[in-house]
Amino acid sequence: MKLTIDDVRRRFIKHFDGTTGSIYAAPGRINLIGEHTDYNGGFVFPGAVQQGMMAEIKPNGTRMVRAYSIDLKDYAEFSLDDEKGPSATHFRYIFGVCREMMALGIPVEGFNTAFAGDVPLGAGMSSSAALESCFAFALDDLFGKGDTDRMTLAKVGQATEHKYIGVNCGIMDQFASCHGKANNLMRLDCRSGEFQYFPWEPKGYKLVLVNSCVKHALVGSPYNDRRNSCERVAKAIGVETLRDADWDKLEAVKDQISEEDYKRAKYVIGEYFRVLAVCEALEKGDYETVGQKMYETHEGLSKDYEVSCEELDFLNEIAKECMVTGSRIMGGGFGGCTINLVETDLYKHFCETAKAKFKEKYGKEPVIIDVVIGDGARKIC
Repeated sequence: MKLTIDDVRRRFIKHFDGTTGSIYAAPGRINLIGEHTDYNGGFVFPGAVQQGMMAEIKPNGTRMVRAYSIDLKDYAEFSLDDEKGPSATHFRYIFGVCREMMALGIPVEGFNTAFAGDVPLGAGMSSSAALESCFAFALDDLFGKGDTDRMTLAKVGQATEHKYIGVNCGIMDQFASCHGKANNLMRLDCRSGEFQYFPWEPKGYKLVLVNSCVKHALVGSPYNDRRNSCERVAKAIGVETLRDADWDKLEAVKDQISEEDYKRAKYVIGEYFRVLAVCEALEKGDYETVGQKMYETHEGLSKDYEVSCEELDFLNEIAKECMVTGSRIMGGGFGGCTINLVETDLYKHFCETAKAKFKEKYGKEPVIIDVVIGDGARKIC
């Protein structure tokens, strides 16, 4: 269900003093291509979506934040001067953003807020980054001068994850939520922070996520293991990250590294070039090449990086059978969604087939999520 201003305002009025404040929003995101490249100094290619987080906020003249989560029907109060903060994760995001904005010199004061989201849970669309970006933008607007650059606001969200949530994330999710622009995807250089908008208005195509609603329990630290593999290969080659490697350099050290490390590096180097190929194809309106590269990415994530799972590979095979232009895992892997570039004429057939075949095999239907590329963090009213 689409979140509306009325939904948030009604709850804000009910839980606070009957007056209204200002309403802000920030989106979740998709990533067309460029997976597991951020910590290798490469490129990612995200876009903001229409689903996201929305919050009504009103200064209350104290040093206390009074927050109500509409979705979870949960309430908390905390002091801006308390270094520990609330224990519940959904409130710690807000606390962390407050503290990080204060560290930037923004004179944050106490406020009342009610917030909610319509980002599908478990779909890998970064509801947490949307919440962080929403509050960072709002606090800058309410208590600062409203001129803090958006990359700084994105870094506030990233620092919140690192310091207050314990998630050592990259910058892509918060970047996309802050910088999103309707009908545009963005190529972000994760090493330099430079980015470029690419128009995304494909005629005759739709982007659709198919959420497997699966998240496999993982033993050990699979993400850290893969990161360590990449770092070992980079060291063997003599470069800082695999961003600076190429096929010849990888082959030159093949006998010095394990087969597993070789496969991990093979995927990452290939993904670097695939992102650039997709950018070039988009500038030409060549969506067939975009789709081909998406399939290549899935193959690499499945066979070389080994972060897929049976259910996601099954959805990818259904996409091929339905003549979908492009399909791949979106996100870290081991569950979640595939992202699919589908010709409009094939959309209905693909969705119906995916739901029917997946249910027949696994006993439950996947969730279809239509993607519309929207704007980044903003004030609504």
